[in-house]
Amino acid sequence: MSRVYKMRSEVWIYPGMAGWHFVGVPKKQGVEIKKKYGRDAKGWGSLPVQVTIGKTSWVTSIFPDKKSGTYLLPLKAQVRKKEDIFAKDLINFKIEILK
Repeated sequence: MSRVYKMRSEVWIYPGMAGWHFVGVPKKQGVEIKKKYGRDAKGWGSLPVQVTIGKTSWVTSIFPDKKSGTYLLPLKAQVRKKEDIFAKDLINFKIEILK
């Protein structure tokens, strides 16, 4: 049973002062992740993951989003700068669910 998911999604900015950038986990993968790993969720329903975008990998969490019915992945400024990522970019990324 694979814990690695390859995806493509658009980067967007959370409205507000902080300017957090996110990418949504596509619905199909989000439903599968919730079904397989939702019972292992931590605070606020988060799941620990290792993310890879381009040559950059880091450990973080994905968070459930009631509005979209899937998960959100926050993108650190450091990662965005290193990988030259901006809002509205369509990016490829890989998520590995950690236990």
